[in-house]
Amino acid sequence: MKSITLTPDLFHQHREVTRRYFMQLGAAGAAAMGGRALFANEAEKANDAKLIAEAAADLEYLTVAEEFGTVERGNPLPYKLPLAKRLEVGLERKTWKLDLMADPKSNAQLGNPLTRAAGNALDFPTLMKLAEKHAVKFLKVISCLNMSKPLGMGLWEGVPLREVLWLTQPKENVRRVFFYGHHNEDPKQMFRGSLPIGRVLEDPPGDLPVILCYKLNGKWLSGKRGGPVRMIIPETYGFKNVKWLKTVMLTNEPFANDTYARGNNDVDTWMKSMARFIYLPRREKAGVPVAVTGMAQVGVGGVKKVQVAVLPRGKKWPANDPYMTQAPWRDAQLLPAPTHWGGELKDGKLPSGVSNFTDTGQPKHWPQRYTLAHWATLLKGLKPGDYDVFCRTIDDKGIAQPLPRPFKKSGRNAISKAELTVEK
Repeated sequence: MKSITLTPDLFHQHREVTRRYFMQLGAAGAAAMGGRALFANEAEKANDAKLIAEAAADLEYLTVAEEFGTVERGNPLPYKLPLAKRLEVGLERKTWKLDLMADPKSNAQLGNPLTRAAGNALDFPTLMKLAEKHAVKFLKVISCLNMSKPLGMGLWEGVPLREVLWLTQPKENVRRVFFYGHHNEDPKQMFRGSLPIGRVLEDPPGDLPVILCYKLNGKWLSGKRGGPVRMIIPETYGFKNVKWLKTVMLTNEPFANDTYARGNNDVDTWMKSMARFIYLPRREKAGVPVAVTGMAQVGVGGVKKVQVAVLPRGKKWPANDPYMTQAPWRDAQLLPAPTHWGGELKDGKLPSGVSNFTDTGQPKHWPQRYTLAHWATLLKGLKPGDYDVFCRTIDDKGIAQPLPRPFKKSGRNAISKAELTVEK
């Protein structure tokens, strides 16, 4: 069978969990024989497991750092500057420094600003000293607000931004945090993000801290991935997670200053839940079960289940049901967490101390918000013809994608569609 190419940057991911799960199903079917003749339903289960295991054979979970999809800006790109220049401007760990200061355009007051000009800017050794006590690690998917598929899934490590902000001794008139990265000393290239100060100082229930990130999948953050230090904000889309971080300002301004606001984007939106296909054959013979695998981006609303619907190709859907609520949806199998995580981790194992995991490396719950999860199903009994296949998520409140927030400016999560032809 030949797979459809829907998400090129992600199709090298998500491997072991799907394969292991369905191979176990196949083994269970075989064990049920108990030396007796294989009953029809047992043979069918074993064959189903084999089909889906084959479909998932090229999948993995964590994205290798250099295989992330990349959205970047800068001319020249900061990480492609000559080494001497990167050292000069602080884009290597040995020379990196971070200004933490009051916004000069507001009346925010700090008792101890940390700046290059004063000679006391935060450097990498100081950040690592803070990391000895405060470092956190967590899983997060990077997804673009205006793209239909995630860019990659990573294990990120860093120091909570609040631990650094307290070093500046903030006093009063602080409502937001502004931040931006290296921009080649060209104001037109500056890429900015911001957050309410409350989000930085206190995590909402069940959420993780905003971090100054220096590692991805256990390795130092490369320049291509935004190193030596970038912002990672668990619940946000990629544009908030500013790369090549150089400046953090505390301000009394009440409004966001994000670069993305200029493009009519919702800069304060939380990540949405959505399902996407990973494997689906373009063609299959009639009478052959069609193995389908996919991934679900778990947004702020969580993911309770994934569903799939099959309709004749090009069937016009009623205009009074724009979100396909009346389509013939049926549940797919939402898979458990992997035991082999990939992403170049040693032996495919998560390190100790990952947030929302036990000391033995087991997730405290699954799927986890702001990560990816796997799903799989078999399509059976399809007659010869051309079909459109759809997938969607159902969140923890029972709300089906693309609701409750179907607007593009708050992140794309339209129902995904792929084509399938069943031949005689």
